[in-house]
Amino acid sequence: MIELFATDKLRALYPRVKAFVEEELYPVEMQLVHGPWPEAKALLDEKRAKAKSLGLWTPYLPEDEGGLGLTMTEFGQLSEILGMTPLGHYALNCQAPDIGNIELMHQFASEELKERYLHPLINGEIRSCFSMTEPEFAGSNPVNLGTTAVQEGDEFVINGHKWFTTAADGAAFAIVMAVTDPEAGPYNRASMIIVPTDTPGFELTRNIPIMGDVGGGYMSHAEIEYKDCRVPLSNLIGEPGSGFMLAQQRLGPGRIHHCMRWIGICERAFDLMCKRAATRELRDGKMLGHQQTIQNWISESRAEINAARYMVLHAAHKMDREGSKAARLEISTIKFYVANVLMQVLDRAVQVHGALGITEDTMLSFWYRHERGARIYDGPDEVHKASLAKSILKKYGM
Repeated sequence: MIELFATDKLRALYPRVKAFVEEELYPVEMQLVHGPWPEAKALLDEKRAKAKSLGLWTPYLPEDEGGLGLTMTEFGQLSEILGMTPLGHYALNCQAPDIGNIELMHQFASEELKERYLHPLINGEIRSCFSMTEPEFAGSNPVNLGTTAVQEGDEFVINGHKWFTTAADGAAFAIVMAVTDPEAGPYNRASMIIVPTDTPGFELTRNIPIMGDVGGGYMSHAEIEYKDCRVPLSNLIGEPGSGFMLAQQRLGPGRIHHCMRWIGICERAFDLMCKRAATRELRDGKMLGHQQTIQNWISESRAEINAARYMVLHAAHKMDREGSKAARLEISTIKFYVANVLMQVLDRAVQVHGALGITEDTMLSFWYRHERGARIYDGPDEVHKASLAKSILKKYGM
């Protein structure tokens, strides 16, 4: 907890969340991450029930929605703790893509959709997924989509091919980005529509292997075919043609959520690296941590993590005060900066562990495998860097 950004609410909540993560999740994380999903889910359901009973559930939601009413800045500091284990966010119902879908539907869905889909999602009774990325089109340009939703009577008929639909395996519904008006401008062509996963024509083709790890359930990324999926027109979120705007609304907070989680991973990897350096003996009386290269890595990592944390909390604070649009450049900056710090710290931690670092005996290989995508999803580094540079150069008349 950073005292500069601390509040009375956070001071009371922070130690409770920290104790829950360390006492309830750390002891079982290796078993759950590397075991079959059905077994992991059963134990995680118990941990989620305990989190609810302790009053830790959905801290980002308003209190009248069953949450704790935290600001983005407050939640960011809790999110760092939760990010120190792959189970943390899931245990408190803060995991992507559900948190983004919850925030989106809370603001833009009809009361009918909230009652049918949002409330069970908030309660943890179901999971959801977000279906936007397509293998045939560059994900860095989300206005290009091949999936269509054609109106026939009082229904949408959806056809398309999606992939990297995270957590579709076992989800109750997908929020699908589809073209509803191909003649409209590039930013007004698409809409977001809820498609229950038991709809005829919704076909989960496979869970995509991520560097060899197929995963399952919440810890998976699916390829999906939509073949004449019919859903009511009332499953539309927001207005027709508002899909791109909704995506931006969803992705702004989502990028901050990711960065908060990455800093937690960095801290855990840093701790593992330092413990290894301090206890691994090279020869009598000579520890790995005596090596100047290792000392440099530890010092550089500490500075980079600290800088990343303050950058993220600064962006979160600006979003709290002025909204996501005003914080757009700060969000772009942290997205590529923190993603790179994450990979640097993980790589150093793996190297310090030697052969042990690439085994499944620590959490490092899991994170190294699954977080390499941090520099790609929610906008690749290059897109965010270009956006930031163009904004800076405008001040110089370019």
